[in-house]
Amino acid sequence: MTRAEDVELAVALGVDYIGLVFAGGSPRHLALAQAQPLRALVPASVGVVALVMDAPRAEVEAIASTLRPDCLQFHGSEEDRFCASFGMPYWKAIAMGDGADPALAMARFPSARGFVLDGHGAGEAGGSGRSFDWTRWPRDQHQPVLLAGGLSAQNVALALRTARPWGVDVSSGIEQAPGAKDAAHMRAFVAAVRAHDAAS
Repeated sequence: MTRAEDVELAVALGVDYIGLVFAGGSPRHLALAQAQPLRALVPASVGVVALVMDAPRAEVEAIASTLRPDCLQFHGSEEDRFCASFGMPYWKAIAMGDGADPALAMARFPSARGFVLDGHGAGEAGGSGRSFDWTRWPRDQHQPVLLAGGLSAQNVALALRTARPWGVDVSSGIEQAPGAKDAAHMRAFVAAVRAHDAAS
């Protein structure tokens, strides 16, 4: 999320989490000063995830102490010890675009509270809007695993039926332009997820 109106609509739609991106080079990148007023719009009933990618320790510490997110999400080459050292829950993004076994990558992060399986390749930033083969979804996972990459209102029900993830993470699939969400797409996406859940 980069705009107040998008955060307000997401909250009104009852989403579980909103994401604030601090990864350099992302079209959704926020400076800490830009993120603070957005964070203030989020009630306690909605979680806030702060996404970083190979950020220096001091930067992650500043994000954690200033924003007090509910979760950190690491998208780079960070190791488990670094991710866990901030004393708060973290999710680790796993690149699915290169065909590697996600279970092997996930095993390297025993401290993670959850994972985000995304369609980007190893070493690439997330948020690419690329999907992957959902039949490669890891089974018998004890931590929450979110599905990301190439999701939209048109395909999210199929993704949910195929992978059966704990949750879904959407960004480009509900945008009118990079960083700017489309209200109609947001409503349609949430409605599609809820319809699937009601039928399951």
